[in-house]
Amino acid sequence: MFTGIDEVDWASLRHAYGSAEDVPVLLRGLASTDPVERANALDGMYGAVHHQGMVYDSTLACVPFLLALALEEGVAERGEVVELLVSIGRGHGSAEAALRAGAEVFVVLVGDQDPGVRRAAAEGLVRFLDQPACVLGLLRQWISVERDDRVLFALVESLGLFVRRFPAHAAEALDTLLALGTPPYDPGLRLAALGQLAGCAPDLLSADLVPTVVGLLGERSERPRSGRSTPAEGRPPDPDTLAGRLRRLRPSDEEGAQLVRTLHTALGGRVADRIALLEGQLTGPDSTDRCNAVWMSAGLFREWRADHSALVALVGEQLGTGAGRLRDAASSVLGELFHLASPAAGHLHALVIARPELWTERWQRGTPALGGALKALARSGDRRAAPVLAELLARPVVPDDLGRVIVHLGRSAAPLAPALRHRLGRVPLDSPETSDRAVPLLSALTALADREAVPEVLRLLREMPDGVRYRQGVVESAVRALDAFGVGAEGVVPVLRGLLESECAGVAAGALWSVEGDASAVLPSLLRELASSDGQRRRVAADVLARVGVAARVASDGLARTVEAECVEERVAGARALWRVTGDAERVLPVLWPVWTGHPRMRSAVAACLVGMGTAGASLHDLVEAELAAPRRHSARAGGHGSQDVLEDERLLGVCREVVAGGCAEYCGEG
Repeated sequence: MFTGIDEVDWASLRHAYGSAEDVPVLLRGLASTDPVERANALDGMYGAVHHQGMVYDSTLACVPFLLALALEEGVAERGEVVELLVSIGRGHGSAEAALRAGAEVFVVLVGDQDPGVRRAAAEGLVRFLDQPACVLGLLRQWISVERDDRVLFALVESLGLFVRRFPAHAAEALDTLLALGTPPYDPGLRLAALGQLAGCAPDLLSADLVPTVVGLLGERSERPRSGRSTPAEGRPPDPDTLAGRLRRLRPSDEEGAQLVRTLHTALGGRVADRIALLEGQLTGPDSTDRCNAVWMSAGLFREWRADHSALVALVGEQLGTGAGRLRDAASSVLGELFHLASPAAGHLHALVIARPELWTERWQRGTPALGGALKALARSGDRRAAPVLAELLARPVVPDDLGRVIVHLGRSAAPLAPALRHRLGRVPLDSPETSDRAVPLLSALTALADREAVPEVLRLLREMPDGVRYRQGVVESAVRALDAFGVGAEGVVPVLRGLLESECAGVAAGALWSVEGDASAVLPSLLRELASSDGQRRRVAADVLARVGVAARVASDGLARTVEAECVEERVAGARALWRVTGDAERVLPVLWPVWTGHPRMRSAVAACLVGMGTAGASLHDLVEAELAAPRRHSARAGGHGSQDVLEDERLLGVCREVVAGGCAEYCGEG
């Protein structure tokens, strides 16, 4: 297996963390008889040698040894090695070429005695062997004799990949998929075939695809499934490594989840069909199918705008089941919906009241965090979360993220202010945890505009020593709190003036403007910040100058330079300020249009600027109206996804409606 491994100059090769001299140990670890050592070696391969899908020179050097490992029957869990090989070659030119050179290995592996190896090898066979007739023949041969569900699904998926990779040879593969999608084949196999057809040849499907799929899911849930492996059947529990944790996070019915995921991906923008499919799953008898549907609904909510209220309510109903995995999935998905989770608020509240032990959760070696259901209830803006959060605030140890969810409760969180002030007053000033503990509390008090918190905020600003970890972030959060309070309580003005020469000068000037409203007191500092070499400081200064407005005309030239900045955030901040200071739409609109079209995640900031411009920004209103009419969320169109994508998109829609409503009001007023 390892012939020649010591002849490779590994020290001269690189991986994600530098020298690859440790790679031989990882490769040998993959062949270990110790499951923990194997898992740690696999961690190392994914964590360094193939970090986040990257291919390095050391990755290429590993390919011959990984191919040899995959063929060695004495190596345990070779399926993991084959998965790694396929991942390395997927879409990477040099790695793909190396695997194509050794593609005959996959001809052998697709018929291996180990079902895990056969399952992983199916994709490699199609992806790397440049002999379409041979590949299709092997796929059809093994489909006809395979008895393991998971391997069968992988073979059917590989047929779909074959159609896309070899379109000139697709007809026969499509005929096979059509045949597999009909009785008397197993419902799971039929679902797999229909999913591939929906992705590569949707015109071949019948019009009743959704009811057919829902029916097949029900049939599948009623049948015993082959090829499943559990710890109770002899496999030891997954070790506490990265690879082991990832395996534990996989759905309990992984092949079922993959079937549904394939169908949803193929249906794409057919939102009504996808909602109908999910509603069918969520009302079915099988909790595992419902759990898969909950996770699939997250992708739909995150990507597409629609009336999701009925579907959200169905997700909420899953909270009342006895299945912990299903309950946790529903809580997690609802937590990303924020106010859109309100149709499920009753179910969230019922779970929170019935299960106080779920109010918090504690990760290993970590401080407690809010439990999923309580976090989702608070994020939805439901006032019933406030009394529960008050109880948590009274405990000796408070979840670190409690302050961050309070901001979504609005005025219903006002009764929590005394406890928040008390907590903030007890934050240690010289601890590595000062930032983690203070900033969420400051965020909550800022959202509540709690003026009585001034003494606790001033304590941080006056007494926190230099050198505290993330001190500047704490100072900025504290000053923003004073800005929101907007009161000149005793001691506030001197502290803010003392910060006008600091790294937080822009933020301090904003707070001082809120407290005193004296442009002459803040303009000198803002002009210095606007000339800073730090783009972030220039952007903060522009934001404050926009608030000062026409009294800041002396800053016009500096603001004109910011609209030409390389940083898009600075350009938008500068444009907004330039409009508020000069009222010159002709200098601002040419800046905003390319930002809107070229940087979708900046659209909320551009729309906020247009709100203030009224009819002066009318030439961009067609962009706003097009955004309101678009069925797909702007964050999905921008690529990637995050836990607050839905919230950010809903905020954009709200600001866009303000733009349109403001424009209509002005036109009507002129009429």
